Amino acid sequence: MKHFDVLVIGSGSGMHIVESALASGMNVALVENGPLGGTCLNRGCIPSKIIIYPADIINLIRHAEKLGVKARIEHIDFGQIMKRMRYLVERDRSQMQRSVEQVKGLAFYHETGEFVSDYTMRVESGETFTAENIFIVSGARSLIPPVKGLDGIDYLTSENVWGIDEAPESVIIVGGGFVAVEFAHFFSTMGSEVIVVSRSLRLLKESEPEISELLEQSMRRRMRVETGFEVVEVGGSGGMKGVIAVNPRTGEKIQVSAKSLMIAAGRMSNADLLKPEMTGVKLDERGYVRVNEYLETSKGRIWAFGDAIGKAMFKHVANYEAGIAWHNFTYRHKAPMDYSAVPYAVFGDPQVASVGLTEQEARGRGLRVLVGRADYSDTAKGEAMGVEEGFCKVIVEEGSDRVLGGHVIGPYAPELIQEVIDIMNCEKGSYVPAIRAMHIHPALSEVVQNAFGNLHRHE
Repeated sequence: MKHFDVLVIGSGSGMHIVESALASGMNVALVENGPLGGTCLNRGCIPSKIIIYPADIINLIRHAEKLGVKARIEHIDFGQIMKRMRYLVERDRSQMQRSVEQVKGLAFYHETGEFVSDYTMRVESGETFTAENIFIVSGARSLIPPVKGLDGIDYLTSENVWGIDEAPESVIIVGGGFVAVEFAHFFSTMGSEVIVVSRSLRLLKESEPEISELLEQSMRRRMRVETGFEVVEVGGSGGMKGVIAVNPRTGEKIQVSAKSLMIAAGRMSNADLLKPEMTGVKLDERGYVRVNEYLETSKGRIWAFGDAIGKAMFKHVANYEAGIAWHNFTYRHKAPMDYSAVPYAVFGDPQVASVGLTEQEARGRGLRVLVGRADYSDTAKGEAMGVEEGFCKVIVEEGSDRVLGGHVIGPYAPELIQEVIDIMNCEKGSYVPAIRAMHIHPALSEVVQNAFGNLHRHE
């Protein structure tokens, strides 16, 4: 039976561990049952941004007339947009495949593995091996809710949507989170009639209420959005998909139909596929791997991070966690994982980006807070761009001047939020440098500076 120094399960951010272990002269096993590169490269961040960017350009052209530019979109080649996306993803995956096959000291098992006893894994081909140290980075998959009739019809998810070559004539998107918002933007811009049905009372329920409100207002101009409705039954006939949803608070029922159906109702950990209990690794009540602040599981010499633990399911977080996990594997002095300044972005229309606490979360912790807000339209660049909506909101702890959170909705929100992220990661985390520093004029970054300049008690 083969024995490895390190076993890594998952080829997304787990590749950081593989590279570090190989550089340290260790013999490594990599187990991956899906395409190399994990969710981000194949089914998440990368392909979604490749197809959404053309949608952003289309909307820019459509809105250009108010700036004095009259342009016409002659044709949207949906098939070419999807073909380009698949080419770029396949190119990167192929490069990774060649590297994995050629590197010395690495055994690659491109198949599903499961634990059969302590530190022992068996893969589908029948081979069994052991490892001294194990990193579970097995990712997550689409959560398919137990809806009546769903198993009897075809539907899209963030796993299979990448294979389509024609925009659906109409589509119902079940969900109100990141995936639902981004695909609603994409499909509606491509010409599809879109209906969003969200169980939550508001889209992006973890965001600031004002951001959800503005996002919903904007989306409702281009599509139908139903919030607070839980899908209870689906069906299909005559080439149409039908959805029945109920508002559990009022009992109101709605019925909608479209040519296509997309399920974007959340994610679930892949950890259950590994039978982690066979090696003493415990899962939480949601099925995610339970870890402590050092990313250690309930079993010694086994770490876990990324979507498999369900803490903050973003690629940049998983990459950061990889560094923490490797440090704690390598050094006696352990470093805790800090989730206080985790950023995220949603590439809808308008774009949304946030980091840290919302105002409600900060107050819920008993903190005394100052709140600042500034609109894009009050900056020279925002006015020049004709941005009529969009704002930056920041939350600061009164007395310490420590930045607790920042939230942006509008053009280039993912880029603008970086200033807040950087401040929060400085030693004192004070907002003062954002006020003191010269900001280029005119530039959209002034909206962040203005928000900090408008701090006040907001009871």
